[in-house]
Amino acid sequence: MSDTDAGTPAFEMTWSSTTSSGYCSQEDSDSELEQYFTARTSLARKPRRDQDEPLEWEKPILSQTEIEQKIKEYNSQINSNLFMSLNKDGSYTGFIKVQLKLVRPVSVPATKKPPSLQDAKRPPGKNQAVKRRTSFYLPKDTVKHLHVLSRTRAREVIEALLRKFLVVDNPRKFALFERAERHDQVYLRKLSDDEQPLRLRLLAGPSEKALSFVLKENETGDVNWDAFSMPELHNFLRILQREEEEHVRQILQKYSRCRQKMQEALEARPLG
Repeated sequence: MSDTDAGTPAFEMTWSSTTSSGYCSQEDSDSELEQYFTARTSLARKPRRDQDEPLEWEKPILSQTEIEQKIKEYNSQINSNLFMSLNKDGSYTGFIKVQLKLVRPVSVPATKKPPSLQDAKRPPGKNQAVKRRTSFYLPKDTVKHLHVLSRTRAREVIEALLRKFLVVDNPRKFALFERAERHDQVYLRKLSDDEQPLRLRLLAGPSEKALSFVLKENETGDVNWDAFSMPELHNFLRILQREEEEHVRQILQKYSRCRQKMQEALEARPLG
């Protein structure tokens, strides 16, 4: 994010999935989805391959000469035009890629259709009050390239992503993670608010296996269900019912395919 446009960083948007956005036409009141992301944390958790463990590669403090050398090495290794540039004040700018792995709906201003890429590029009106919200599923594994400064913090990256998609949920409901692949294992570490993603990118180099960034829900622990209103609880139940129905459909489809394959194998074998 440059000094001249600190509120709106340059974005290069790339959709990595053709999956439907999962837009829900049901409109919810301003308060109904406000606590949804924390509410889901106490439900049964799925087993996952990602391990929330700290990455142990060294993160040294570089001198200005070392930064300049690192930038040259970084630019020589990439196969695109997403270069890093050193500024006169000693800072540097470059691109980071963020993968959005959100499994829960986000809240956007209630409209007749979900925001398009053109809508995302337009800043929201300053005097536009958000009175109603609509739940909206972002496509799975959406990828964004952001042009940021070396001093841009992780919290600012999250806020910029949400702003570009008109997401009105509290940024505290989301977290930015660094991801690394080592010895057939995937390791995740949640970045603190003040960490600088572009600095981490420079230190790790351009390899996505060595380091990549993922936006996920911010798990906050157990939930006090008594703190929610009746409309909020009913809304959570509606969302969970839709998720349950989708999971049941997928499981039935899986076993139906297996049954069909076994039946075909039996029919193909000669008798006796």
